[in-house]
Amino acid sequence: MLSPTPSQRLPLVLLLSAGALGVLAVTLLLGMPRPTESLPVYGQLPAFALRDQDDRPFGEANLRGHVFIADFIFTRCPTVCPVLTERMRQLQREAKASGVDVRFVSFSVDPRHDTPPRLKEYARVHGVDLGNWSLLTGPLDVVEQTVIDGFRVLMGRDADAGDEDFLSILHGEHFVLLDAQARVRGYYTVAKDTESARTLLRDAERLTHEAP
Repeated sequence: MLSPTPSQRLPLVLLLSAGALGVLAVTLLLGMPRPTESLPVYGQLPAFALRDQDDRPFGEANLRGHVFIADFIFTRCPTVCPVLTERMRQLQREAKASGVDVRFVSFSVDPRHDTPPRLKEYARVHGVDLGNWSLLTGPLDVVEQTVIDGFRVLMGRDADAGDEDFLSILHGEHFVLLDAQARVRGYYTVAKDTESARTLLRDAERLTHEAP
């Protein structure tokens, strides 16, 4: 069998080179991060004036410039609130370990009972790291406007319930993701779904890279 001449081998070399380049291109394409759609915007938080666990003013302006994860609790809650707080603690630790620049805020849905000192004691009992986590309380009407109208999260209590009937207090269990413009960007069922917690942290990291 005759061996191909150099001129006859050239097309084969070019063909192999083109094939290798094609494989390389596909490999690079598969390895490149693919563009993803931006997270939806569900609404803008209204201005509000509340107090944190140290009785310092805290309002909508304090949320701007940072990505926040928010939840809704009350200190007398014997059921889901400790679970929510523990989930938030886990997210806080994971964010710190991963270098995700996110802050945390908890709104009391029982503000007439949850004074700043009670919130601070709740934080102590539950091991809350207050370095980048604020617990808020204030006038009931302001809290309701912020939570219901701003976050679009349920809160309330039975109309005929007395102040001591804390089991009648109702509130949403979602964690809410806020961008650096204090806009609502996502709702997550973290208390019942560990995958939702991972998604929340990934989405929070995405928002830290968004242009303001």
